[in-house]
Amino acid sequence: MQFKHPELLYALFLLIIPILVHLFQLRKFQKEDFTNVAFLKQISIQTRKSNTIKKWLVLLMRLGLMAMMVLAFAQPFFTQSDTATKEKETVVYLDNSFSMQAKGPSGQLFRQALQDLIVNIPEEETFTLLTNTETYRDISIKNTRNTLLKLGYAAEQLTPGAIGLKAQKEFSSNPATEKQLIVISDFQDKGQQHDIDVTDVSLHYVQVRPVIENNIVIDSVYPTRSETNRLSLTATLSTQERRETNVPISLYNGEQLIAKATASFNEATETQVEFDIDIQSDFKGKLTIEDPLLSFDNTLYFNNNTVQAIKVLSINEGDQEFLSRIYTTPEFAYTATDHTSLDYSKIPDYNFIIINEVKTPSLALVNALTTFVSNGGSVLCILNENTAAANYATLLSRLGGLQIGELTTNGRLVTTINYDHPLYRNVFDNRIKNFQYPSVSNGFNITNGEEILNFEDGSAFITGKDKVYTISGGLNTTNSNFQNSPLIVPTLYNMAKQSLSLPTLYFTNGIVNTYDIPALLQEDGILSLANVETPDKTQIPLQRTFGNKVSITTQEQPENAGIYHVLHKDSILQQISYNYNRDESVLRYQNIQATEGVSYHTSVVTLFDTLKEANSIQSLWKWFVIFALLFLLMEMLILKFFK
Repeated sequence: MQFKHPELLYALFLLIIPILVHLFQLRKFQKEDFTNVAFLKQISIQTRKSNTIKKWLVLLMRLGLMAMMVLAFAQPFFTQSDTATKEKETVVYLDNSFSMQAKGPSGQLFRQALQDLIVNIPEEETFTLLTNTETYRDISIKNTRNTLLKLGYAAEQLTPGAIGLKAQKEFSSNPATEKQLIVISDFQDKGQQHDIDVTDVSLHYVQVRPVIENNIVIDSVYPTRSETNRLSLTATLSTQERRETNVPISLYNGEQLIAKATASFNEATETQVEFDIDIQSDFKGKLTIEDPLLSFDNTLYFNNNTVQAIKVLSINEGDQEFLSRIYTTPEFAYTATDHTSLDYSKIPDYNFIIINEVKTPSLALVNALTTFVSNGGSVLCILNENTAAANYATLLSRLGGLQIGELTTNGRLVTTINYDHPLYRNVFDNRIKNFQYPSVSNGFNITNGEEILNFEDGSAFITGKDKVYTISGGLNTTNSNFQNSPLIVPTLYNMAKQSLSLPTLYFTNGIVNTYDIPALLQEDGILSLANVETPDKTQIPLQRTFGNKVSITTQEQPENAGIYHVLHKDSILQQISYNYNRDESVLRYQNIQATEGVSYHTSVVTLFDTLKEANSIQSLWKWFVIFALLFLLMEMLILKFFK
């Protein structure tokens, strides 16, 4: 038994006062003379004994009355746990990721959990609420009810480690308080255990699960075949279980319905649907399905913009026919010029420049290319083996910090491919071990760059550094058979493609996306993004302006999926599509269990019922008041009826 006001128990020492008064009361008796003394003496003895017993009983009743009153004012109580009387610090993490849109027994999981939270937390109690995007510190339901009811879904989800770090920062360093972290989530299984690392904190997991877990999602769309005016697209859809009914899928260009098809999951949980679109003009694509379980993955946006050719300039002193066969329209605008007739003023207009076996690059060319690279351009230097290494030293050093060594004249085979280099991303299905090795008769030794293709002796054939590439020997048929190798097309093609990173069909929200917008802006020119559905609301992404392009990087913005205009003032330069990450679409969950220091519940209501029971206080002061009244009643009865 504990007391709310234990200091009042000192009042029990006051009980000694009536005891002392009773023991030491000095009462004088007056003598009276009667005739029959013996008879009166016997009556006097009996009366004194009765009075003594009565007084002791009255004293005990009064002591009991006073003791019960003191104990009642001290407010005694019992608790179910040792922490019931401690001051509480509560942090609640409420998962508002897209998977919480799934339907539970009483509606969407997130909405029901939020409603249960509002109903079960006492209105005056302060706590901290964490979501995937927001933090509400020291709030109460009474003051923030309307704000909480307006909470929406977020495309991103905090990792268990991030939840632990954010929660730990919200707790004070006071060791006397009871700290508790409540995690409300569906606990999707994403390949990692949901272990939250917090110190001196009680963990309470609430796992909410949907009634139906068979979600249908539009995973992706990609081009499969391109003709002059038509483009074939393949949309991939998936579900978690086979189903007999077909799912209709619609293709829109803006608000105009272009085509309809059906996706069948009779034989597999993944299927493809093909569409043909007209690419003569910009296409604002939108694929939609009807699936009541999750809504965020029922739509996929994409764009097919008018082809913008990458401008390639080849400065030649060697054969350039193989280059013209690689850089064809409409993807590239290829220009070839002799090094003696080069117009230096035109260099900034290009995206990719090839120095094709120029024996002695002039200082003017070196200076022009240095400025070109600093403005975001990309350069390929194909060295001429019939010149001195010193002729290239300044060029390579200024462009990419590369160093050139002596010429190697013994023939070598190209045997090693750096599969991890960005040039070969998505080029090879498997890492090839046996292929027809191209050979090079003469080549310089190039160092201080990232190796892309290596000779059999480990030296570099092609190196790259900061979008400056070097081929150590000429690609003419006399010196090398590399023109006949299957490696030449993806290597040179991707060098040019990566010089101008044009937007793809779509990007994914929440990850780092970088793309280039061909534009020549003034010094203070800025590009902005605006959703086509809300054109008045613009946002300025992270951007870097070069000579003839602007490189844009996005991650946290834009937050919403949709088609966006890239604007310069009021002019639309490009259209970009963003879609939500599909990780939340797979409704597969972890098996959460209670462990030491961690409780597990299946609903917010059961959690708070458990917490209320553990923190409940059984007050006893009413019983002591009742006992006090009983002592008072017994005293009155003794005084009235005891003779």
